[in-house]
Amino acid sequence: MFGPSASNAWSAQDGCTSLVRRAPKPRPVRLDASGQLIEFDLARSALIVVDMQNDFCHPQGWFGQKGISVRPTRKPIPVLQRVLPVWRASGRPVIWLNWGVRPDRLNLPPVVQFTGKRRPDAVGYAEASPIDRGLSLVPGQWGAQVIDELPVDDADVTVYKHRLSGFWDNELDSVLRGLDVRTLFYAGVNTDRCVFSTLQDAGFLGYDNVLLADACSTSSPAYVTRAIHAIVQRLHGFVASSDALMAGLGELSPKRSVRSRTSRATRVAALAAAPAPSPLSSSSTSPLRRKGK
Repeated sequence: MFGPSASNAWSAQDGCTSLVRRAPKPRPVRLDASGQLIEFDLARSALIVVDMQNDFCHPQGWFGQKGISVRPTRKPIPVLQRVLPVWRASGRPVIWLNWGVRPDRLNLPPVVQFTGKRRPDAVGYAEASPIDRGLSLVPGQWGAQVIDELPVDDADVTVYKHRLSGFWDNELDSVLRGLDVRTLFYAGVNTDRCVFSTLQDAGFLGYDNVLLADACSTSSPAYVTRAIHAIVQRLHGFVASSDALMAGLGELSPKRSVRSRTSRATRVAALAAAPAPSPLSSSSTSPLRRKGK
């Protein structure tokens, strides 16, 4: 097999190279999205977790040392601790979409460097804070790592970004298309910044969007979050709760919801050993009513 996923791969057998992809069997799931019943195909869905990194969520991270409270950015932690095992059990990918800048900042334009620093005496991107935990938001450094409370699974996918949107000048779109993903669920921080910018661009690219309201948070005032929810519902997709998603996933039969605990490499090996296709074959309270959500 030649391809990044079972539904996006060529195959070769008996001297024939087949360009016929295996369409995944639909796995329809219904959930309540703020009072509106929607149905999505789990077989073509992914969960994107945005910026749950030490520099944003740890008291000694970049935000914390700047005097920015990390209490709001830590709010998604207990929600994700409940959601991630259920989502992974469905067999669908978790995408960690994290800030990750070059140490030399050569691909950060002036406006990004300015908004990350503001004052000459402040700590900006790829600079060391007074409590030296390494360069801020540089891959491989402590600050860019996902917080310990949310362990990254071997089968998860990590994509780095250096803009508010995860779709600018990086590989997120290629990864999602390689995985044959159509519907995206969003969690993480900040709701009105990187989460919303990524969601908005995803909609422009043709993806289906579902914002998990209680799995997102921001240090901005509560009215900003309410405005983002209203904009998402009106223009870009749907807003739902994590409980509604887990309730929908709970309707899957045990046989369909069991997740293989094998590594990604083992899954690829199993895919390669599979027979080649014939070339001729063809809940709940609205999150908007919760204060601050």
